[in-house]
Amino acid sequence: MKNTYYILVLLLFVFFGCTKKSQNKNVVNSTQDSLSTYLSLANDFSSTSDKRQKYNQKALAIIINQPNDSMNRVYLFRVANRYYNINNWRDYKKTVQLVLKKSEQSKDTLSSAKAYTYLGDFYGSQSVSDSAFMYYFKAEKMYLKLNDNLNLAKTRLSKALLQYNESDFMGSEIAVFKALSVLKGENANETVYESYNLLGLIYNELGEYEKAIEYHNKALSSIDDKTTNIIFQSKATSLNNIGLVYQNFNKNKEAIPYFLKGMEHKNDLLLYKPIVYAALLDNLGYSRFKLKEYNGISEMFNESLKLRDSLHLTIGIIISQIHLSEYYASQNDTIKALQYSNEALATARNSKNNRNLLLPLKQLAVIEPKKSTIYNKEYIHINDSLQKADRKTGNKFSRIEYETDEIKQENSALTTQNRNLVYIFGSILIVGLFLYIIKAQKAKNRELLFKQEQQKVNEEIYSLMISQQSDVETIRIKEKKRVAQELHDGVLGRMFGVRMNLDSLNKIHDETAAHQRNSYLSELKNIEQDIREISHDLNREKSELINNFVAIVDNLLEEQKKTFKSKLVSTIDSNIKWESMSNSIKINLYRIVQESLQNINRYANANAIKVEFKKGVDNLLLEISDDGIGFDVNKTKKGIGLQNMLSRINECKGTFDIKSKKGEGTIITVTVPI
Repeated sequence: MKNTYYILVLLLFVFFGCTKKSQNKNVVNSTQDSLSTYLSLANDFSSTSDKRQKYNQKALAIIINQPNDSMNRVYLFRVANRYYNINNWRDYKKTVQLVLKKSEQSKDTLSSAKAYTYLGDFYGSQSVSDSAFMYYFKAEKMYLKLNDNLNLAKTRLSKALLQYNESDFMGSEIAVFKALSVLKGENANETVYESYNLLGLIYNELGEYEKAIEYHNKALSSIDDKTTNIIFQSKATSLNNIGLVYQNFNKNKEAIPYFLKGMEHKNDLLLYKPIVYAALLDNLGYSRFKLKEYNGISEMFNESLKLRDSLHLTIGIIISQIHLSEYYASQNDTIKALQYSNEALATARNSKNNRNLLLPLKQLAVIEPKKSTIYNKEYIHINDSLQKADRKTGNKFSRIEYETDEIKQENSALTTQNRNLVYIFGSILIVGLFLYIIKAQKAKNRELLFKQEQQKVNEEIYSLMISQQSDVETIRIKEKKRVAQELHDGVLGRMFGVRMNLDSLNKIHDETAAHQRNSYLSELKNIEQDIREISHDLNREKSELINNFVAIVDNLLEEQKKTFKSKLVSTIDSNIKWESMSNSIKINLYRIVQESLQNINRYANANAIKVEFKKGVDNLLLEISDDGIGFDVNKTKKGIGLQNMLSRINECKGTFDIKSKKGEGTIITVTVPI
């Protein structure tokens, strides 16, 4: 009986234990089913962003309480992806930081690298390019250690896209080819497509249109309709890009078929890639506009503008507004053309991205000729600033690469695989360095020769200017001598004859007649004397000739007065003996005045400018002042313009001083020994 009792108790225990396990298993399965459902609904592009957000939050609430295992981290990445798709950057960053923390706790290098790429995507979306580049670089180093070529290529491609968006086109091109170099033998059609597509975009920006079309066609041919996700709308994107290259190439007839073909699946585009549809619509309208096919164009531009506005695509909105402005300008509707240009300018200013201001300013300069000088001045200023910023960006990325020591890591990996290859590459590097030093030395010599040639050219230019002015003076002197000769030989001869005739009449002894004749004779003598004095004065050039250099400077200052609204006052000391100075000093002084006026016109926004040449005891003083906005001298001393001035002053063995403060104008003082 006892044995039977124990067996019965044991059977009951097993039965209830299995029932409990079955219940727990059912609960887990139910939770997993709910999680999969929420994640699926959160990725439903046909649903609203708010609904997708709610389902994603429900999914996160389930995941957050699960153990930190590999599946948990996979689900966290999926949640982050869905936040990315609805542009919820705050929750996207929080989720990525959470999965990074869990990955580091579990020493999961692969998930850590993936989290770094996600953080790179976040900072890239927020236009914090240096942080984005740093995280991509961290991920790249990890994938390199893991020999994960596919993810390594994707990360390098993300870097390339970041550099492209920062206008570092050369750096972007290098990064793309580095990505393609590790994709050989990998099944990675999507990454290959993105690489070729980005190369097409890069060459389009560089103006290498044939190359751009070549790589966009490669991208198009790499698309596999069976495996490519419909969400990406890759074919429509490539067709738009090819059409855009032809449009930039002024081959609008060839561009239109690509835009039309890209819009064949309109519904899919509007659902998954409305950005691409808006671009196709706008580009199609613009190509037709260029071909003067005006029917329905304004409707196409307006539809594209409305869609871009709903998507908050700043650069797209500006392009649509500029295209509408161009269209109405062609229809002689200046009011609407001006309206859309001003709206584009306002949109650009609100974006706080100076690059967006270039198109509106260029268009406004065309349709508002009276204000074109103002718009062009701002355009030039912004364009110069952007070029400097682009150069700094390229240097910044290079610095990050150096600081993260990517090259050392790659060399270390290569050393482990094959030491002999490292020795070979090291030898090649030494030879290359040696060749580089030789090349650099040759370049320096060429630069020195160029400077010498430039000095000769400056002398020749000045000599030509002097020669031209001398020709004018020679003609003037000849004309003076001709007038003097005419007075002396013609007028005086005739008057002398009259005087002799009158003198012969004096033989008549009529007292009244004699008195009158004497009076006339006296008057004629006075006139004769006056004419003789005039003749002599002309012949010896009593009035001083205008100095050639002074005339040249006056021409420059007169041109400044005609072109710009600033009031210009100039004084040139008449005691300066220009003929005693070398041509080198004069041409350098002329160039300094010219450079200073250019800087004032571009940056100072001055109302009044003063240019003075003064003679000192043993030196010549040149002072150029303005009442413009001024600048911080310490920050601007390394500018190209100021460096050029300093170089010219050094050639003259003179001194240079510049005084300026923000809001207090600028004074440039040049002293040259004579």
